[in-house]
Amino acid sequence: MAEQTIERSSSEDEKKKKKKKDDVTDPEFFSCVLQPTPADSDPNYIGIRRLLLHRKAQSGVIRRKEWRCNGKGYVAYRNYINRPRNWESLHIPSHSSTPGHSGRWISSPSPASLLFEVDNWSPGRDLRSGSQALSHSASFSSNASDIGYPHKKAEPAYSFVGMHCIFDQCKAMVTVVKFGHMSSDLLAYGASDGTLTVCTVSEPPSVIKQLIGHSKDVTDFDFSSSNQYIASSSMDKTVRIWEISKGLCIRVLYGVTSQLCIRFHPVNNNFLSVGNANREVTVFNFSTGRIINKITFDNEVTAMDHDHTGQLIFCGDAQGCVSTVSMDSRTGSLSRSHRNRNGGKRKSPVTTVQYRTFSLLARGPVLLAFTRDGSLSFFSVSLEAQGYLTLRCSLKLSPRLHSIRASFCPLLSLEKGEYIVVGSEDTNVYFYDLTRPKHPCVNKLQGHGYPAIGIAWNHGENLLASSDFGGTVIVWKRAKTGQDR
Repeated sequence: MAEQTIERSSSEDEKKKKKKKDDVTDPEFFSCVLQPTPADSDPNYIGIRRLLLHRKAQSGVIRRKEWRCNGKGYVAYRNYINRPRNWESLHIPSHSSTPGHSGRWISSPSPASLLFEVDNWSPGRDLRSGSQALSHSASFSSNASDIGYPHKKAEPAYSFVGMHCIFDQCKAMVTVVKFGHMSSDLLAYGASDGTLTVCTVSEPPSVIKQLIGHSKDVTDFDFSSSNQYIASSSMDKTVRIWEISKGLCIRVLYGVTSQLCIRFHPVNNNFLSVGNANREVTVFNFSTGRIINKITFDNEVTAMDHDHTGQLIFCGDAQGCVSTVSMDSRTGSLSRSHRNRNGGKRKSPVTTVQYRTFSLLARGPVLLAFTRDGSLSFFSVSLEAQGYLTLRCSLKLSPRLHSIRASFCPLLSLEKGEYIVVGSEDTNVYFYDLTRPKHPCVNKLQGHGYPAIGIAWNHGENLLASSDFGGTVIVWKRAKTGQDR
């Protein structure tokens, strides 16, 4: 008996030692511990930050998988509360669609995919009764909460058949996500840990390259016209040029302050425009890395976009203003043209500036600007007057804590309205029609477990990518309609 007890205790000691050894050699733990430490940093701060990063790496996917209410996951609950009125008469088998496998397909069932796991949901009580009201009205230039169901059934063009695929290997907030230039399957996203990940969403979805070099948040990036290169900006004060096929950084451009936004010239890809926290827009020569020209603003340049000709740059700043800059496509010289001041008392950084060549609402080119305080502004652009901006309509949403982005829905706006898609702090992705001033919210996508940050459409707009604070990127598949060819 004593021998058995001794053997049992020794085996338990061996198990404990083995477990301790596994914990110590955990690669995720070492990746946090071995992060570069600046010489002037506080050791207590560094230690706490490493501990929190290690815990977050372990809890990200687990939290999404283990969320339970009445024995069911959050995906089942999400689809239950969005069920159609006649869902009981439809007999569709349930499917598991809980995120958790990076770069894996999520089954795309029939268009009635809102019934995922609905038949397994048997709530003991209505969970919405104890929460805050979920339906709020919205109007132009007035406060409107993001939390709410569409007041009208979603337009057929904005019906989604579910998640196309999910990438969840990132351990930090995904700050920006974009599809390749004129591409339907090339996707990239940058994160707050300084990494850039390049993926393909075609069969099978997978990670192509992970570009590692930035030491702080990736604030923005842009594909070259051939999708051969990526230029990225970062809070580490550098701009990096990457060759995608090799996964290598081929050039580093050093600055004196954080680099906040970046764009290739749409006509002359040898020009690279960068906005920074030093209130400048700088034009670099892509081939040599030399500065061609720069122009100074009154505030930090936080967002930018070119027009289709490359002769205009639209710049958003930290005070909510949008400025137009004229650019010579041959020499790269810059000159300021116009400035649209924010009429509100509250000044908030611009997180999105996006140009579009045509809109039925404006009968010409338009510009979208989105600020962190939740202001969506829709401008018409006069190319004859050097990019003069005229405010056509605006929408006031709830303020954002993070730099959440918005995007046009250009293809679908050509027939029915003027649609905008934007992320939210409540983890949802919302669709708004600016031609409906009383009830602009027409649809929303639910699936993220953290605030939705980045938004991007692929070429053709059959796929929508959204990223969140927890490091997950979801690619949503839009339902085919009569207008798709």
